[in-house]
Amino acid sequence: MATIKKEIVTKASTAAVWDAVRDVGALHTRLVPGFVVDTVVEPGARTVTFANGLVVREPIITLDDDARRLVWSVEGIHMTHYNAVVQVSETPDGTRLTWTVDFLPDDAAPHQDAVMATGMGIMQQTLDKLAG
Repeated sequence: MATIKKEIVTKASTAAVWDAVRDVGALHTRLVPGFVVDTVVEPGARTVTFANGLVVREPIITLDDDARRLVWSVEGIHMTHYNAVVQVSETPDGTRLTWTVDFLPDDAAPHQDAVMATGMGIMQQTLDKLAG
């Protein structure tokens, strides 16, 4: 099973970053605008529409306010397994956001890495704006 882990650090407060992450229905407005163009929440899941037209259903596995940890899976893609975790933690310089994805097949790694790199770049810009 392949694993990709990406991290960013922002000067935005940990509370503000976690508030944006935990708002599972606002990916397209609060976290990765332009990368995600729509998010629709349903009980236990969200449907996400990406800028390239891909639409996936993401069951929400865990939303843990104490650990500031969000876990979801993905349905409607070519992978046989996909599990993602975003964790938010305080650092001396601001807030660290870590996004880890475990997936199969392994040969999807180059595409998954590129998608995550793009998403994290947009997330960095969006969260930095919260710092003023």
